[in-house]
Amino acid sequence: MKYPGVVIIHGGGWTGGKRDAAREINIGTTLAAHGYVCLSIDYLLHDPNSDIPCWPQNLHDCKTAVRWLRAQAERLHLDTAHIGVIGGSAGGHLASLVGVTDPADGLDPPGPYGEHSCAVNCVVDLYGPVDFSDATEVKALRKPRSEAPELYRAFSVVTYVDAQDPPFLILHGTADKTVPVSQSKKLAAALKAHGVPHQLEIIEGAPHTFHLQPKERDLRPLVLAFFDQHLRPK
Repeated sequence: MKYPGVVIIHGGGWTGGKRDAAREINIGTTLAAHGYVCLSIDYLLHDPNSDIPCWPQNLHDCKTAVRWLRAQAERLHLDTAHIGVIGGSAGGHLASLVGVTDPADGLDPPGPYGEHSCAVNCVVDLYGPVDFSDATEVKALRKPRSEAPELYRAFSVVTYVDAQDPPFLILHGTADKTVPVSQSKKLAAALKAHGVPHQLEIIEGAPHTFHLQPKERDLRPLVLAFFDQHLRPK
């Protein structure tokens, strides 16, 4: 028997966070208990003491994780035709980019595992920022937008949305003081404009960085139903 896979991408403002944080453990254990092969990953973070920029290597690391799953398919009993991605906050941003970018955008790394596809079948975005056209400065990009507007455009999920993108489930809380709910509404509007299947769920009273069991609402049935719909062969 083969099982669908899910890559889990942590948050932390592209400057911190880790693959085994509480949210990622909550997501991974929930999905694994329902028959998903889960891979929670680390990726290159912004380090102000290093000359190495984290972008776009952080996205390359996420795409390489998708390829790694495919490369390990036999050992993991993985269904390579059914892989999803989920992330929260900065991880939601990177998960969304994995979903909406393709080789023509120039953001697929040449390797390792370059013989495998980076494509995913669906995306769950938990309160990730998606549009930096109005951002003054993002530390991870090392330059203010006034100096590098194209860099900020390349960092924005909405830049890449087109009709070929996979389905999205977008979750956002009304009490989020870190990423405005308007960011998720922008993503939903962009997906709608291109006819991409999507579902935007606004959770009343939920703050930033909630997992699948915030006190406001148990989101496990919603997320599991979404992944089941798109990752389990009919």
